Amino acid sequence: MVNTLPKPGIKTPSKETVLTPRFYTTDFEKAANLDLSCQDTELQAMLAEMRADYNRHHFVRDEAFEQSWEHIEGEARQAFIDYLERSCISEFSGFLLFKELSRKLKNRSPLLAEMFQLMARDEARHAGFLNKAMGDFKLSLDLATVTKTRTYTFFPIEWVLYTVYLSEKIGYWRYIIIYRHLEKHPENQFYPIFRYFESWCQDENRHGDIFKALLRSQPQLWKTWKAKLWSRFFLLSVFATHTMTVHERSGFYKTLGLDATEFDRQVVYNTNETAGRAFPVMLDTEHPQFFPRLQRCAAYNLQIAEIERSSQPKFIKLMRKLPLITAIIWNLLLLYLIKPIDAEALRETVR
Repeated sequence: MVNTLPKPGIKTPSKETVLTPRFYTTDFEKAANLDLSCQDTELQAMLAEMRADYNRHHFVRDEAFEQSWEHIEGEARQAFIDYLERSCISEFSGFLLFKELSRKLKNRSPLLAEMFQLMARDEARHAGFLNKAMGDFKLSLDLATVTKTRTYTFFPIEWVLYTVYLSEKIGYWRYIIIYRHLEKHPENQFYPIFRYFESWCQDENRHGDIFKALLRSQPQLWKTWKAKLWSRFFLLSVFATHTMTVHERSGFYKTLGLDATEFDRQVVYNTNETAGRAFPVMLDTEHPQFFPRLQRCAAYNLQIAEIERSSQPKFIKLMRKLPLITAIIWNLLLLYLIKPIDAEALRETVR
């Protein structure tokens, strides 16, 4: 009989849910045929910047890591491990997608292939650094096994451009807001990894800028009425996922001395403003119903998670969850229908 139990110290990945980071595949043929000519100058400049590899010496663990972390215990310890795992899986997901794109485009689109190879390099560093951090807590992820066992979701290349752009930019704002907060409140910096966030988030920013250029190279992704609808959809999806995830892990942010609700607001607001540089529309985050409805969705999601943890039969759980799921969908629909801001009209003034 084959032993399927994880080895000692190997963490079983958390159960996949709607909110957990996913692994993606795409239409590689269509990616190879993208016409990038109108953004060629910008992409060549970014390729030179990626080749320079400014962070090649950044992800080196120093003596600050060489100590026991047993004093971080209880809920704070579990919340931090969950944060490290989610972040590691997210970075590793990007590595796998970029690596496969690089491999498939090598003979078809050399510029894109090298760009994706270099982004995969960055994502691999991030994932490895996070996994080593988990090792300090006597756990780690077997990423080779995760590669084989995780569900892969197919996204058309157009969706990849929208979602990876947003993922990288929201990642930038998450990292930089935490870094700046801990600069002001060093007493809350309970683990050395946070000192790396300033340079780390510059990788996220560069990747986002690359995907901005790719997105703007495809007029159908920002010039048409369909593009405006898709932009609203992906913005709202990413923001709703972020809000619900942050509130699920409010204990972690409390450990950092951050209020989860305020942190979420800052990240969403700044990412939305940044998205105006690439997307044809931005969401109206100043609308009086915008953040209250997002927070209602987060509250409903917490109730769903509580039901899921109960020992009730699956059918009873489903019956209890259905009204909450319906309420989340209804609130998201109402948010989607809020009139967006025309970013193209503000192109010269967006910062």
